[in-house]
Amino acid sequence: MNDCLFFGSNQNPILIKNEPNKITKPIQFKFENENENENENEKQIKQILSNKFSIIFLFKNGKAIEYLSEKGSKQNTEKIQIENIQKVTVDIVSGWDSIYLLTSNQNVYGIGSNEYGQLGFDSETLKETEKPILMMKNVSKIFSGNSSNHVFLLNSNQELFGCGYKSYGQLGLGESRKK
Repeated sequence: MNDCLFFGSNQNPILIKNEPNKITKPIQFKFENENENENENEKQIKQILSNKFSIIFLFKNGKAIEYLSEKGSKQNTEKIQIENIQKVTVDIVSGWDSIYLLTSNQNVYGIGSNEYGQLGFDSETLKETEKPILMMKNVSKIFSGNSSNHVFLLNSNQELFGCGYKSYGQLGLGESRKK
C-alpha cells in the first residue's frame, strides 16, 4: 500500500492510503483546511521534495513541514513541523535519507541520517538526528541529489564544501567509503 499526499488551493496536504502499490493515472486532489487564520504565504507552497522516508513542503513564509514515514513503514505516517531554526527557511534539498535547510541568515541545518557523514559530523559520533543541527554558517547555496548520501555547500566567497559518501570519488578526493 502506498501513502499519497493530496493537496490543492489551500495547500494543506491530506494523507490518503492507496492500493495497489502504484498509481497509474492522475487522481483528484482533496483538501483539508487546518487553520482558517493562516495568511496567504502560510498556504502557498514554495517547494516540495521527497526522499527515502518522507516528503517535505517549504511554504512561502519559510515554514517547513515534513510528512515522515516511520523508518520506511507505510502504515504509520506522521506530520512533523520542522522546528523553528532562528530564521525562515529559504531553500531545502533532500538526499537519500537526509534533509538540508538553508535559512535567511545563511546557516545550513541537517536532519536525518549521518551514516556517511553527510550532515557534516563524524558518523561514529552522530548516527542520525530528528532535530535540525547546525552544519555550517555563511552558506549561499546547498546542493544534493535526491538519492545521494552527500551534500555540497557553497559559501558567500564561492568556496565549495562537500561531505558524505564518496565511494566513487564524487567529493573530488578519490575513492573510499567515507570522508
